[in-house]
Amino acid sequence: MNIDFIQKYAPLYVQAAKLTVVIGVIGTVLAAAVGLLCALAKYFKIPVARQIASVYIELSRNTPLIVQLFFLYFGLPKAGIRLSSEACGVIGLAFLGGSYMAESFLSGLKSVGKIQLESAESLGMKRGQLMRYIVVPQAAAVSVPSVCANVIFLLKETSVFSAVSLADLMYVAKDLIGMYYNTGEALLMLVAAYLIIILPISVLFSVLERRLKRARN
Repeated sequence: MNIDFIQKYAPLYVQAAKLTVVIGVIGTVLAAAVGLLCALAKYFKIPVARQIASVYIELSRNTPLIVQLFFLYFGLPKAGIRLSSEACGVIGLAFLGGSYMAESFLSGLKSVGKIQLESAESLGMKRGQLMRYIVVPQAAAVSVPSVCANVIFLLKETSVFSAVSLADLMYVAKDLIGMYYNTGEALLMLVAAYLIIILPISVLFSVLERRLKRARN
């Protein structure tokens, strides 16, 4: 193990990790927003919007992220639309993640019994009150585990961003391996970087899930 190599190039991983986290967070937040809109459109059976959401979910879930990135980075310029690598990463992550988030939110919304909704309406509650006090709290508790899993999944999916020349963690690792052939050291730092990013989030989500389960019981 070449310690000098690790010490020399570790700062590159730190910079790449910062970029990975920023793009991962922005993409995940946008994915959650898109997923929530799609879930609401399907839950309330909004005309047109419901069909658009269904088509989008099927298209997103049945195409790999790397294909979506290639379309954004290499395909759109043919139509005169040029996006930076960072923009492609954010849009690709949001496009892919939105479909998974939609299914998570929709499962939570559907978990609320119709009897509760009918009882609330019979008491004179408006739709806004019904959503705020009955649907959202219960749906959130049900959705949290799958939403947390989706967040971790999307953060790990950032590893394919190097395919569109984005200087993320994987890009740095492949670059160093190609130049110096220190495969073991480069991959060790890559694994360590992803563990440092994802492990605390995983632990935090596990604690949140346990608290929600206790609250429901």
